[in-house]
Amino acid sequence: MAFARSRQALAIAGVLGLALGATACGTGNDKKSDKASSPECAAYEKYQGHDGKKVTIYSSIRDIEADRLEQSWKQFEDCTGITIDHEGSGEFEAQLGVRVDGGNAPDLAFIPQPGLLKRFVDAGKVKTVGADTKALAEQNFTPDWLKYSTVDGKLYGVPLGSNVKSYVWYSPKTFKEKGWQVPTTWDDLIKLSDTIAASGTKPWCAGIESGDATGWPATDWIEDVMLRTQGPEVYDQWTTHGIPFNDPKVADAVNKAGTILKNEKYVNGGFGGVKSIATTSFQEAGVPITTGKCALHRQASFYANQWPQGTKVAEDGDVFAFYFPAIDPAKGKPVLGAGEFVAGFADRPEVQAVQTYLASGEYVNSRAKIGDWLSANKKLDLANVPNPVDKLSVGILQDPKTVFRFDGSDLMPAAVGAGTFWKGMVDWVNGKDTATVLNGIEGSWK
Repeated sequence: MAFARSRQALAIAGVLGLALGATACGTGNDKKSDKASSPECAAYEKYQGHDGKKVTIYSSIRDIEADRLEQSWKQFEDCTGITIDHEGSGEFEAQLGVRVDGGNAPDLAFIPQPGLLKRFVDAGKVKTVGADTKALAEQNFTPDWLKYSTVDGKLYGVPLGSNVKSYVWYSPKTFKEKGWQVPTTWDDLIKLSDTIAASGTKPWCAGIESGDATGWPATDWIEDVMLRTQGPEVYDQWTTHGIPFNDPKVADAVNKAGTILKNEKYVNGGFGGVKSIATTSFQEAGVPITTGKCALHRQASFYANQWPQGTKVAEDGDVFAFYFPAIDPAKGKPVLGAGEFVAGFADRPEVQAVQTYLASGEYVNSRAKIGDWLSANKKLDLANVPNPVDKLSVGILQDPKTVFRFDGSDLMPAAVGAGTFWKGMVDWVNGKDTATVLNGIEGSWK
């Protein structure tokens, strides 16, 4: 509670600071001009000329993360005189559509689903990014990232934060005690699983319960394995319905994932058998690693925030993560991940200035220093990333050998990706055969 109060005090202080800064900026007095010409404002010269303007941003980011957002762009506000008014919502996806369709769109929105962004683009609601934003985006992000916010050859959004999903969490302490080695190939991963199972411990723990979104962690498994067995080109065909959902290549990936997830010898450490995966919350799913009841848990970088209080997340700590090994070396080093895109529903000069700034190295390093955040922006300095898993993630994203692909269910139409695919995976875990599940999902893709 003391931590919560201190965070609240910081948030109040930040709001008061913003209010005072806005008052000073709005009066046109000497304080603003002195601040704008100060050394710390030199990096913001290109964004000047919009003193007293306001830019609204809408996103799904709330609570402490929202406080950190406001902290990350405070100096930009102080130096440019632009006020950024951010609102986070737990009903972001649904309410963004209501606002846009009702003529009450925000200036900018942080959209996590490329499919949702395309919907607004197709409706003529989103503005193409300005020339300065486009030039900076092309300089700071790989083509893999920019293609997710590109429609018909035009760029409609800039990547912001990101995460890496291709991780297996484990206990370095336990591995050292048992003499287990971190596997670097799929065959080694299976051998390690067999070794752990033979010792009397279920090697894997998993959980896909997530309220209305139950099933999504299993779709991540399928996407990761699909990338590793079929490669990025076939993965792209799958997410765009270039091949049917019940194609043998997809079935092969599902069955490959099933050699772990549907193996009673492997799962579900700390919870029960295979069917317990469907009722175990994704937040709790990896916790048995800390009590020695399981050894391995495949989940994204953001799972670092789910461990019990006091758990040391580090290479020599209580828990850490390793890269989910490749299955076919010929398919490269594929990485599954996700993130948000800054899309503009207005293109006033001050809106373009904020959108450009959010694509800059200055912004991503400012945000990273605050903690628990990463970006695929090439200008992000690893020295500014305090969290060890985030540091590992940035290294993976910045590795030229990395073949990155966005979360497949986020790319698919919502009725499939966040509908029948999620539900189908629950049925699959509960015992339904692969062919029946995939046929059902394919039949839902209109």
